[in-house]
Amino acid sequence: MNIIFVSNSMSKAKTLTVFQVGAIVLALILVPMIIVLLLIVPQEPSTQQGVKSLIPARLNFYFNNPQKHLDAYAVQLGEMQARMIRLDAQSERLTKLANDKAGDKKKVVHDNALDAAPLKPGQGGPLVLDAPLSEPDLQKRIAELMAQIDSKADYLSDLEAKLLQKSVLKDTLPNISPIAVSYNSSSFGWRLDPFNGHKAFHEGLDFPAAIGTPIYAAAGGVVTTAEQTPDYGKLVKIDHGYGLETRYAHTSLIVVKVGDRVEKGQKIAEVGSTGRSTGPHLHYEIRLDGNALDPRKYLSASN
Repeated sequence: MNIIFVSNSMSKAKTLTVFQVGAIVLALILVPMIIVLLLIVPQEPSTQQGVKSLIPARLNFYFNNPQKHLDAYAVQLGEMQARMIRLDAQSERLTKLANDKAGDKKKVVHDNALDAAPLKPGQGGPLVLDAPLSEPDLQKRIAELMAQIDSKADYLSDLEAKLLQKSVLKDTLPNISPIAVSYNSSSFGWRLDPFNGHKAFHEGLDFPAAIGTPIYAAAGGVVTTAEQTPDYGKLVKIDHGYGLETRYAHTSLIVVKVGDRVEKGQKIAEVGSTGRSTGPHLHYEIRLDGNALDPRKYLSASN
């Protein structure tokens, strides 16, 4: 079959073959189908360009990769688990401190006392108008629990500092500022890592200062480390006895060596930006038996 077109401007006939006619018909069928699919099927780039999906929002949750939602909840649960582990470790330290403070005093135990752990408070009542948690409800509950954990951690840190200040360690506590500047907002606790943007625990205080600013020992002790490390940069560690240790990181110059006995307030290094650092500052830590303490609790108690 041949279709002949005659053009007035060209006064010449053109012939289309069967193959060409079929291609035109196929194009006329496929193009509308492609347009309809683009409008109906939800696509992330299209959403960003303003094309509104015709699928209900509830179904969109499943079409638009629900694994992302699960991954987000997994990250939050992992962070909560990490915080609970830290709280458990801190509670164990507090128990040890309390027992040490009690000395050799023995507790009086009644004959009817139970050795078992305290029972969990019971809950109950008739079931009325129950409904599953929505996603916003779940997010709200997670946020509330995070806030409770943070409040509990701050309370335990205060309690730990008070117990240490009344224990046999009170005379060895690092309770003066290691530098003559104030610490900045990057303080002890959870924060966004400045390199990868992930949530991470910051185990010390950051004191921003110019390169070369003097750094002083926060308490008397013996230098156990004075070397270059990958993350801390040029690092000084001082052992104050009884498991207490302070760390001074990212320095540009170390003026003490391993084995030196230093006095409280003695210059040990100068501020720098070595190691995993975004700029000149002192990263300062206090540790008890390897566990990081909140230095703010001890700086506020100085003098």
